[in-house]
Amino acid sequence: MNGQWLIRFILALGLGLAAVSIGWIVLYRVVPPPGTPLMLIRAIGGSGIDKDWQGLGAISDTLPQAVIASEDSLFCSHAGFDWESMRQAWQGNMAGARLRGGSTISMQTAKNAWLWQDRTYVRKGMEAWFTLWMELIWPKNRIMEVYLNIIEWGDGIYGAEAAARAFFGKSAANLTRREAALMAAVLPNPLRWSPDKPTRYISGRAGVIQQRMSIVERDGLDQCVK
Repeated sequence: MNGQWLIRFILALGLGLAAVSIGWIVLYRVVPPPGTPLMLIRAIGGSGIDKDWQGLGAISDTLPQAVIASEDSLFCSHAGFDWESMRQAWQGNMAGARLRGGSTISMQTAKNAWLWQDRTYVRKGMEAWFTLWMELIWPKNRIMEVYLNIIEWGDGIYGAEAAARAFFGKSAANLTRREAALMAAVLPNPLRWSPDKPTRYISGRAGVIQQRMSIVERDGLDQCVK
């Protein structure tokens, strides 16, 4: 009897948590996230929080192009998961190559909006759960809008508007192709690299991203965010 009660309790708890998480996703479809777990963690560590939410229409088209070119060229066509990239990342990691994540923009948005930053299987499983429901509930342009507003771009700097003003002294609406490419180039490690003081590696990476941006524009790979 006690065993049956425990099973019912666990099932009820699981269903309750699932309902809360889905409700949270529905809420963020229309309400800007007021903050993220990473912002809280960094703030506890002594960093400030510089962010300024802007709708996607108030951000230069060059920036979505740049992050699609850099982070996730199939963003507009996949359902949240790029299975081939994930397979390649898994094989590379198992072979002892440099650690890769294989995360799409959708997966990164889910991680940043709701979760912490480690690489445990529990966190990855929760990331997949949030990504699945987010893709079902949000349109692609909302995913991109939230991504560009909550992603970390430097110590205490979150989102495109705060980053554009901090690094280039202008609004995100006025970013050039080169500036957008530089911002995308530092995303893998924004605490190490800075768009306004690019290393030789970041400058070269930004050049490659600019070339890919032309392909994104030519092939309409950013149509879902226009």
